[in-house]
Amino acid sequence: MKKIDGIARAAGLVGLMTFLSRIAGYLRDVIVAYYFGATGTTDAFYVAFRIPNLLRRLFAEGSLTVAFIPVFTEYMEKEGREEAKRIADAVFTLLLIILVLVTAAGVIFSPLVIKLFASGFSPENFALAVGLNRIVFPYILLVSLVALSMGVLNSLRHFFAPAISPLLLNLGIIGTFLILTHFMDASIYWVGVGVIAGGVIQVVFQVPFLKARGFLFGLTKSLSHPAVKRIGLLMTPQLFGVAVYNLNILISTQYASHLPEGTVSYLYFAERLIEFPLGIIAVSIATALLPSLSSYAAKGQRDRYVHDYTFALRLMLYIMIPALVGLIVLRVPICSVLYQRGEFGYKETVLVSQALFGYALGLWAVGGVRITAPTFYALKDTKTPVIVAFLSLVLNASVGYLLAFTFDLKHIGIALASSCSAIVHFLILFALINRRMGRINFSETALSVFKAVVASLVMGTVAWWISELAPWSSPGLTWLKVAVLLGSVAAAGALYLYITKLMGMEEAGYVWDMLMRKHKRSSPYGGD
Repeated sequence: MKKIDGIARAAGLVGLMTFLSRIAGYLRDVIVAYYFGATGTTDAFYVAFRIPNLLRRLFAEGSLTVAFIPVFTEYMEKEGREEAKRIADAVFTLLLIILVLVTAAGVIFSPLVIKLFASGFSPENFALAVGLNRIVFPYILLVSLVALSMGVLNSLRHFFAPAISPLLLNLGIIGTFLILTHFMDASIYWVGVGVIAGGVIQVVFQVPFLKARGFLFGLTKSLSHPAVKRIGLLMTPQLFGVAVYNLNILISTQYASHLPEGTVSYLYFAERLIEFPLGIIAVSIATALLPSLSSYAAKGQRDRYVHDYTFALRLMLYIMIPALVGLIVLRVPICSVLYQRGEFGYKETVLVSQALFGYALGLWAVGGVRITAPTFYALKDTKTPVIVAFLSLVLNASVGYLLAFTFDLKHIGIALASSCSAIVHFLILFALINRRMGRINFSETALSVFKAVVASLVMGTVAWWISELAPWSSPGLTWLKVAVLLGSVAAAGALYLYITKLMGMEEAGYVWDMLMRKHKRSSPYGGD
């Protein structure tokens, strides 16, 4: 019970910090949309900004962290803190050397990098993307150091500093852009400068928390620690897995660069809205879950392992399913309120909402992947997720090309293909972990999903009816639009919680108690 409540509280903290970060990220996107719209200029920036973020997953969050946490946790529990500190220093030193070289190469060979991601850009947009890439590429070094800090602090069950880090990035971008724009004309380059400023703030913020726990990183010549080799062996297949993920993004971006100008931006703005519930729910739960699963795996506590995974999956689906319905039903109102002002008009609102529809269909599956993949990592199995991810890549590339070009669905086709591949990805992972562990209560989970779907459809109908009270095609932001959208969301959320409580869903009772701050309530899933 204590472990389950600990996961829920940690996920709640991460979720809160992520929520604040998403709000700040939304303000950042609003500023960019207001000054530059959804044009070739924003296409160039989002391609340049996407590259270091993808490499971050390659060198940090997507491979190093998931390999680092299980090994680091095992050494902490069996060998003690001093040995764990030696491991952290060795990994830090290696990571720093590799990232300095990668950063230098990325800046020098920027034209080749942009060609790889967006060969369909016009000469003007291509040159702009190259310049922006040279500004933002060093962010890979900064954010990877933050990600390593996250791995250490999360293993020590400290979640605040890593969770607030993305918020600091967004505040750094916003503050830098507004300050520079105050003294000079608005330029998309100022957004790039803000990325670096935000990255520096992120790194500096982690220092006192690491120092207080005796894990402030230091350079070392002892790079041959056995744990480093183990982490490297675990990372190797995971690197391929992250490479597959990056190829997915690369292919989608390449497709978008060959479609009408602004397509990259339409997809980006829609992805940001999808990442809002994913970041608050799925990523938060997965972040809190991995250290616990790693600990259970190290101790051979199989029942607790399955118990916590099932708890996390059901809780994620309970929240993600109504989010999916809400995003589909309210896609135009949401895009209108969030983006429709300045250089961003109703035409852009409709185009972004179309991409949002395509992405939203697979929201539950993406959340499922983010919850399920760490269950393999905790078992030190990084090969299985790689194989499944590769199958997902092939499906996404094939379906994406057919829908975007053959069937001429353009950006909608790219978004729909992403959802199709995510659904297949999750279902295969779930089937494999169920086969391996053999103790997942499938019928109970399926019944929970069915109830959530029924309640979400009722909720969605009411939300759509309320949303019809505002003229979403009218220019600018009005109080009527804001009031109607907020009313739709509030009524939908309250109705969903009420219906699911009437249905006797255990997840509803647990979420209600969490909202009412009754943190010591026992887990509705039983067990310890």
